[in-house]
Amino acid sequence: MDALSLPGSTPSSPLTTTSDLSDDDYWQPSPKRKRIANAVAAPPKPKPRRAKCIRARRVIRDHTPTDSSAGPSASSSRAVSRQRSLALDEPIYRSSSSRSSSTFRIPHDPGEKADWVWWTDDDGRPGPDLVSAAVVVRQLVKSYKSYFNNPQDPDDKSFEVEAMPSTELEYPNNHSCETFILLVPKDPDHYSPIMCLVDSLYTIIECYLTPPQKALFGTLPTDLPTDHTPPPSPPISSIADLSGDISNSSHILENTAQPNYLRTLQRAIRRRDGPLFLHTMDTINFLLRSLKYPPLPADVFEPALPNQLLTYARECWIQPSHRGIPKRVLLRIIEETYQRIVGPNIGQLSRYSAFTSEVYGELMPSFTDKIIAQTGLHAGSLLVDLGSGVGNVLLHAALATGCSAFGIEFMAGPAALARQQLQQLRTRSRMWGLSMGNIELEEGDMLTSSRVDALLPKADVVVVNNKVFEETLNAALRPKFLDLKEGAVVISMKPFVQPNARVTERNVDDICAIFDVEERPYHSGDVSWGSSGGTYYIHRVDRMGYASIRERFENARARSVRAGRR
Repeated sequence: MDALSLPGSTPSSPLTTTSDLSDDDYWQPSPKRKRIANAVAAPPKPKPRRAKCIRARRVIRDHTPTDSSAGPSASSSRAVSRQRSLALDEPIYRSSSSRSSSTFRIPHDPGEKADWVWWTDDDGRPGPDLVSAAVVVRQLVKSYKSYFNNPQDPDDKSFEVEAMPSTELEYPNNHSCETFILLVPKDPDHYSPIMCLVDSLYTIIECYLTPPQKALFGTLPTDLPTDHTPPPSPPISSIADLSGDISNSSHILENTAQPNYLRTLQRAIRRRDGPLFLHTMDTINFLLRSLKYPPLPADVFEPALPNQLLTYARECWIQPSHRGIPKRVLLRIIEETYQRIVGPNIGQLSRYSAFTSEVYGELMPSFTDKIIAQTGLHAGSLLVDLGSGVGNVLLHAALATGCSAFGIEFMAGPAALARQQLQQLRTRSRMWGLSMGNIELEEGDMLTSSRVDALLPKADVVVVNNKVFEETLNAALRPKFLDLKEGAVVISMKPFVQPNARVTERNVDDICAIFDVEERPYHSGDVSWGSSGGTYYIHRVDRMGYASIRERFENARARSVRAGRR
């Protein structure tokens, strides 16, 4: 979020160069909802004016003298003048059903999404820049403690903190694996590599394997482990549960009486049995490698079999019942990235001045899902985030839909973490065999950025987390939205225009006239700054509706002038 030095001048009207109106004149909430659709083309019969119930259909009326034979007089002129003033000042209320022409197609079917290539043919090798689970633990080793032991040998020190016990996990793409150090945090709210490993393993098995392939690993538990320090259980005397010869891959893939390796893994965690956990993970990784790198065919002229994990994903995820990256895979990649980059550096996000626009707050993945569903973001869309923080919304949307995204952040700490998250998310997406949309990040002032000015006219969706923005900053942002194209959407936590704002002759040229605003609720867990829900606002550019309103005012003004002349 940005802390900015803002000009003291009032924003100019979108369609005029000067305005003498105050903010109070512009942003008056309507007493009740009105509908523009109630307006009629033909002038209705004159009705007595009601003080507190103004009908939108009475905005355009032909105010002619009731007695045409009477000559001009001072009293009749004053009456006509007063009647003309009333006609021009009567409001029209913005309605949620006003016409709009969106530049992107919003899917009617929840399962329907725009076609895009979400997989990648690139090699999954992470490279030296990967911030792995092992890197995170080594950097914060003083905040970790040992978890596993060796029930067979109480004197075994190989699972102590100093020994850094570790294992690996094979990811879906070729040549992609990650090292996990088998320690637990002293603070249960900090990053736990053991639980992270298990969550990623379960996600791979659930979403990348066919039912027969899943049977090789056992059954997935209904409840994932969440407790870092489960109560101790009686130790077992051996690891006989891991039966089966793993020296021959064909033997494993053809064996119909496979042991339940996933259940054995859970038993090892509950009993803190380090050797059992390591042995089981070795077997699981061997099975995953057997699927990633199938044996070469006997006939040298036959093509080699492809990676079976990626093959299933590409065939299954295009079905109408899936249609794109499964939500569990999406959230797992985002969570892996956030835990390794933002989690260890969370202190940088609390370095702000209280009660200013710098106060930091995050929109959670569930809220980003709402944005995607309500705006129809797809691979051809452009998302702009003003005050993008650590980049959560941009990364989530670009990975989920393939859309292009741009974000600008004023504070140096969140902006630096956003750049790191972007680099790591690209690497992790490739490890999972996935691609993502293009993302551009900028550290700077959203009001003076030339890049913001260049991209806003092309934007389909603009996100502004302005929950704690000062009113001067919100007011300075309003004129920038005048460049938005027809159908573009602005989503904010505080309204730039009050929902169903009334449009009068005095403010018809203001920005409130081009937006159709809808208020929506969000719930607990959608934002980071509170456990309760709240409301957010969807502003849709509707210049067609605005043109109709303006035309009605101009027609009313012309008829009033003709009536005055008569």
